[in-house]
Amino acid sequence: MLARPLLLALVAGLVSPLGFAPLNLWPLLLAALALLLWLVHRAPSLKRALLIGWVFGVGHFTVGNNWIQHAFDFQDKMPPVLGYFAVVLLSLYLAIYPAMAAGLAWKFGRDADKGKPDTVYVLIFAAAWIVTEWLRGGMFTGYPWNPLGVTWLAVPVIPHAAALVGTYALSGLTILFSGALLLAVYRRWIPALATAAILPVIGVIGSISSLEIKQTRTADTPVPPPSPEVVVVQPNIGQEGASNADYPERVFSRLLALTGQPGPTPRLVVWPEGMVNYYIEPGYPADWYWQGSSEMVRRRIAAQLGPNDVALVSGNALFFGPDHYHASGAANSVFVVRPDAQLHGRYDKAHLVPYGEYLPMRTLLAPLGLARLVMGDIDFLPGPGPRTLPVSGFGDIGAQVCYEIIFSGHVVDRAHRPDMIFNPSNDAWFGAWGPPQHLAQARLRAIEEGIPILRATPTGISAVIDARGKLLGTVPAGKAGTIRVALPHAAPPTLFSRLGNAMAFLIAALMVGAAIAMRRLRR
Repeated sequence: MLARPLLLALVAGLVSPLGFAPLNLWPLLLAALALLLWLVHRAPSLKRALLIGWVFGVGHFTVGNNWIQHAFDFQDKMPPVLGYFAVVLLSLYLAIYPAMAAGLAWKFGRDADKGKPDTVYVLIFAAAWIVTEWLRGGMFTGYPWNPLGVTWLAVPVIPHAAALVGTYALSGLTILFSGALLLAVYRRWIPALATAAILPVIGVIGSISSLEIKQTRTADTPVPPPSPEVVVVQPNIGQEGASNADYPERVFSRLLALTGQPGPTPRLVVWPEGMVNYYIEPGYPADWYWQGSSEMVRRRIAAQLGPNDVALVSGNALFFGPDHYHASGAANSVFVVRPDAQLHGRYDKAHLVPYGEYLPMRTLLAPLGLARLVMGDIDFLPGPGPRTLPVSGFGDIGAQVCYEIIFSGHVVDRAHRPDMIFNPSNDAWFGAWGPPQHLAQARLRAIEEGIPILRATPTGISAVIDARGKLLGTVPAGKAGTIRVALPHAAPPTLFSRLGNAMAFLIAALMVGAAIAMRRLRR
């Protein structure tokens, strides 16, 4: 009797990620979630309910994060087969959060006397999922990859609910919708229809609220005529051969060639993460410029820029100790380069990847050989957080490097809202599933904040995303190319951009309040 529910939970978990990109089979995700709700409701004990939620989570996160294994194919110090173990081990941990949601729903939402799932149970499960998914996005540096709400990008209108309530609440509303399917199975038609209608209604309201696109800019210099354009460069050079001596120059030359020559139209040129393998910041000890002069690198970039052009370049910066010679840390940074070959702004990545960009508890773990997981002998150091860079002629630009863009509510400086966000990323590590999933989550950030996003990646998928999450231009995976589109405009601030993830807790509280009221009315 124990094995059958657990097997069904595992199957449901394995099937559910098929609703995410790249397959976008969202009805399968909804059906899998409905099955999870049913299995948890009929669990004979709290312990069994927790186990069912955990087994579902193991399947869900193992399939959904399969792309992580591909990163180990480029790690010379670790055998690629360890990537499969890494995916499963991560899933064993991440599964704790669906287990908590299942346990909370069983404990506080299930009415044992009824025998069948009801609206109260569905509401409590949805509220619990909001809280636990938010916890997943914050605990131990956070890992909110593939929130349930991102699946709705394959459906018209509904994703715009994120402009009002945000991603975590949208995930809870996804549970609510799946719960409506379960109620329909039990022929509870009125509760099923009423529950199912909530999500599309919020989506319609969110869509209407974001129709107006702002035409003004906040830059300190007026936009020169004609209207500027965005140039997103994708060189289609991956990590293969990165250790070869000719790799830095080969990549740099490709970036310069794809950037093209300046013309009469002002251009905002954006390059991918990790493709400039030279230090471009001045002032380092001479020994650190073994690959080439930083001034020469900047001059080569500036040579591709017209008088009104600006380039946003992703590269590494160094921090030095008291002796001003030995590096004490590094930064994954975005630099603003203008035609004068000088740097006019810098953003340092704040949300770093543990075991990728730094080794937690290095003094304890390095002697165990785990320093082989990170790329260098020094750790990357985090920046202070979201920062807006004023770029004359193009507005105020925020930056979020690589997977920073997946953290809902943490991608903009609330005190200085940008006109757009630059998201350089290196998705060449992440196989076939990682890049489209990453792009989908960036689109959801654009909807939430009402801000366009410029994504530049080495091998795809590069994109220009407007303030409503629409793709204005893309370069597909595995292709070299350049996107040239008119500079997109921001929408007015969304409700979510004003309140942030307080909206998630407000929606969860409303769900719990409605459940309590319904239960008291019955009594």
